[in-house]
Amino acid sequence: MTADVSLLQYVLVAATAFLASVVGGVAGYGTGLLLPPVLIPIIGAEAVVPVIGLSALATNASRLIAFREHLDWRRAGIVSLCALPTSALGAYGYTLLSGAGAMVLIGTVLIVLVPARRLLARRRGHLGDRGLAFASGGYGLLVGGTAGSGVFLISILLSAGLTGMAVIATDAAISLPVGLVKSAVFLWQGALPPSSLVMAGLIGACAVPGAFLARRLTARLPIAAHAWILDGVVILGGVLIVAQGLRQIL
Repeated sequence: MTADVSLLQYVLVAATAFLASVVGGVAGYGTGLLLPPVLIPIIGAEAVVPVIGLSALATNASRLIAFREHLDWRRAGIVSLCALPTSALGAYGYTLLSGAGAMVLIGTVLIVLVPARRLLARRRGHLGDRGLAFASGGYGLLVGGTAGSGVFLISILLSAGLTGMAVIATDAAISLPVGLVKSAVFLWQGALPPSSLVMAGLIGACAVPGAFLARRLTARLPIAAHAWILDGVVILGGVLIVAQGLRQIL
């Protein structure tokens, strides 16, 4: 792959990785949605999930460092414990999003989650530890074999009562070990040849400064405004998933 990639394409990937890191640092996710349209014509569809999964190690490590004081250790531990084994299974062969009907259903659920979560919060209720653990197992299956599924983790953390920068920090703390498990499985299966390692390294290197820029931008946002941004990206993610599923059906 490396020999076939031009300098201009490397520059395009680097710029997209930086932009996606800034968006992800503010919104909590976005890298997995912004990078595939750029990467697929360059490296092919099969290499996209392993490359993004490996590059996300640098993305989430830098995001965790930038937002570390807002980390919710307890919830990060619950989600990680339940998501790690299922993410390994997902990376090995889970293909939930290959079904168009499933994509429409999942996207619709995401969209509905936003008003439902706000209604629950008004009644002083949140997703408890047991519900958090159950949802995390499903998240692990999904994130193991897909790119762009970070929106599901964001919606889970919001439903558990986290807000603002605590969502970003806790998301990064969970995504880091999950990414390690995914990458280990992909390496074991031979899905990360040297050419993919080069591309993942480029994306990761460009994502690091984006995380710290996002930290500065987020610190200037009022909590209420950041909450609306987080809800907005969850709805956007749901709409995009529904649209992709409908395109396959129609």
